[in-house]
Amino acid sequence: MSLHIALYQPDIPQNVGAAMRLCACLGIALDIIEPCGFPWDTKKIQRAGMDYVDKVDLIRHDSWGSFQKTYADRRFVLMSTKASVDYLDFEFNDNDILIAGRESAGVPLDIHQGIENRVLINMSGQARSLNVINATAIITGEALRQIKVSK
Repeated sequence: MSLHIALYQPDIPQNVGAAMRLCACLGIALDIIEPCGFPWDTKKIQRAGMDYVDKVDLIRHDSWGSFQKTYADRRFVLMSTKASVDYLDFEFNDNDILIAGRESAGVPLDIHQGIENRVLINMSGQARSLNVINATAIITGEALRQIKVSK
């Protein structure tokens, strides 16, 4: 499968660990776009990722530019509370890279505006947002469902 999940400058190592577990279980590569909001401590990452660290295809990029260059031929889909398209109304494909922004701030405005495809999960009532990995799991599930149906 070529679907990827990318975390843009994550702030919380436990979320990176949860993303590793999600990706390992689903057979999806995980990209980390640095710098992270925490020191990359292999022992802490392994603790957060438990025994899934060795089972995930993890690719670290030292910058947004490096990430873009690596995947110049791929379609980026930004998962954002500031998007206008509900993820249930979006057509995902196997070549997509689902990008989650920082827990504290999302992605910078220039990156947000530079990604053509942006999706959100509509929130009920006064709720602002889900945990970034919970939201990523929901959207990834829908992407995988669509990819499976289209094959």
